[in-house]
Amino acid sequence: MTETETQTKLDGRPPSVATLFLDRVETTPDLEAFQYPAPAAGGDGDEWRSLTWAQSAERVFAIAAGLLDLGLQPEERVAVACNTRLEWILTDLGILCAGGANTTVYPSTNAEETAFILADSGSRVLVAEDATQLAKAREMRAQLPDLAHVVVVDAEGTGEALAAEGDPEGWVLSLAELERRGADYLEKHPDSVREHIRALRPDQLATLIYTSGTTGRPKGVRLAHDAWSYMGYAIEGIELVKPDDVQYLWLPLAHVFGKVLTAGHIKVGHVMAVDGRIDKIIENLPVVRPTKMCGVPRIFEKVYNGVAAKAKAGGGAKYKIFLWAAEVAREYARVTQDNHRRTGKRTAPVGLATKHALADKLVYGKFREAFGGRMRGMVSGSAALAPEIGYFFDGAGVPILEGYGLTESAAASFCNREDTYRTGTVGKPLPGCEVRIADDGEIMLRGPGIMQGYHGLPEKTAEVLEDDGWFHTGDIGELSDDGYLRITDRKKDLIKTSGGKYIAPSEVEGQFKAVCPYVGSIIVIGADRNYCTVLISLDEVALTGWAKENGLEDRPYAELVASTEAQELVEGYVRQLNERLQRWQTIKKFRILPRDLDVEHGELTPSLKLKRPVVEQEYKDLIEDMYASSREA
Repeated sequence: MTETETQTKLDGRPPSVATLFLDRVETTPDLEAFQYPAPAAGGDGDEWRSLTWAQSAERVFAIAAGLLDLGLQPEERVAVACNTRLEWILTDLGILCAGGANTTVYPSTNAEETAFILADSGSRVLVAEDATQLAKAREMRAQLPDLAHVVVVDAEGTGEALAAEGDPEGWVLSLAELERRGADYLEKHPDSVREHIRALRPDQLATLIYTSGTTGRPKGVRLAHDAWSYMGYAIEGIELVKPDDVQYLWLPLAHVFGKVLTAGHIKVGHVMAVDGRIDKIIENLPVVRPTKMCGVPRIFEKVYNGVAAKAKAGGGAKYKIFLWAAEVAREYARVTQDNHRRTGKRTAPVGLATKHALADKLVYGKFREAFGGRMRGMVSGSAALAPEIGYFFDGAGVPILEGYGLTESAAASFCNREDTYRTGTVGKPLPGCEVRIADDGEIMLRGPGIMQGYHGLPEKTAEVLEDDGWFHTGDIGELSDDGYLRITDRKKDLIKTSGGKYIAPSEVEGQFKAVCPYVGSIIVIGADRNYCTVLISLDEVALTGWAKENGLEDRPYAELVASTEAQELVEGYVRQLNERLQRWQTIKKFRILPRDLDVEHGELTPSLKLKRPVVEQEYKDLIEDMYASSREA
């Protein structure tokens, strides 16, 4: 699709994704819309089932009508606390078609913060995945006077049975019961849902997504119906997915990255395979055989580290072949991308092409089969991807198209295109998105995807959103002459040493992840210090293979990471890292953490972003120890 055609479609876009959904159902009612896992008939594992667009619409309309029967009014909030699954998407569409607005809640959020989000958003209904999510609402019910109903997705028995457990007024009902009520409502008011869809305005509130809170209380980001309609058209315009694609969706739908993919899915009409169980990704990929998948850098890093660790466990010869193939992949990716930039063709010299073909037979072919054998490309977002990881995936035949956006910009503002991607950049702006770089290097955005503001926080909104629509991202970046954006760091995360040198932590951290196959997380320390240090956690799965190789398999993880052998292992990789860095960036000391960082301990957000202030506070004693004995080093 040409830029002119895309812009024409953008200019004439309908007011909401609900309208797009109706158009999609009417255009391709019998085509497959979703694939999803369900318990197998024999009770042994899962089997994948599917829904057509018409079948999906039947459930969506029933949910929408059920909410109308509960008295939902336009723009009233319905919170969804549920893992990524088919019912999340159907419920979200039901909310939008009823004229309501979805408040997204991570199911991992504790009861207190869940109550804060429900109260701050003024949510009238909560769609809770199971008894665990229901228990949070019951625990905090006294603080939630506006919450009129809880709808449980995985409910034992009927809504009436749940109500009998202690909610005689029918506060709790099952999703199945909501859909039955909706079906009855539609019999009496057959045009009700379509009338609500027709009444939707582009500026009407569609979604409240609460920021993941890397610092302080989360803020509710207000996104209008038009933002999602725009995203659907923009995704189609850059052909991020195509009608014949099968996209594998595991990302948390409470996060804007996962949510935006549903808008693209509806506009383009491809198949979406939905399963949010992270531990099932490796098992599902050869079964689903997707052609597209989106993820966050931590997942791609784990895949790379896992492949490297497996090769190492296979013996010295196998590991040498892998290391050789990995370097060939990176060199091939760099050369062919550079040639494409200059000539428009992805070519490589004969010698490199010959080595690449051999490496493909020995390594890359098996690597692609692990993804199902049909993967045309993957999209990475939410945080910076280490270029060395990106070059490896590209050279191995599974390119990662890095993109960029924020919750406040409805997820996607920049993205690499399938035929013109450049590793180390986040690509060009989406059609309809304006960008400028401020004098201090901050990236500024304007366009239909930008939020209306922070819910109930006009002062916070005014800090980042100017009257003429320009949004301050808080990220530092550089634009190439032909429009490719490179993110250098978060404005607030830049480190200035006591010697006056500025350092981008993510750049150093990304380079370490490229050289060390055992790293779980790494955080660079050095603000107002006279040298840099790092805290490093090791990936438990990768470390297990290393331990077996070195006769340490009987030691527990905490003892392993504290061992002399582990210290020497990491020290070797730190030396390799320092060889790549400027003098003022080099790492003088490191400490290995007793466990990997995780969401449960509050060190990572649910979308796997690092919470630097939390980690620095938690391990402040280790940090001080690295500087205590060498104040003048």
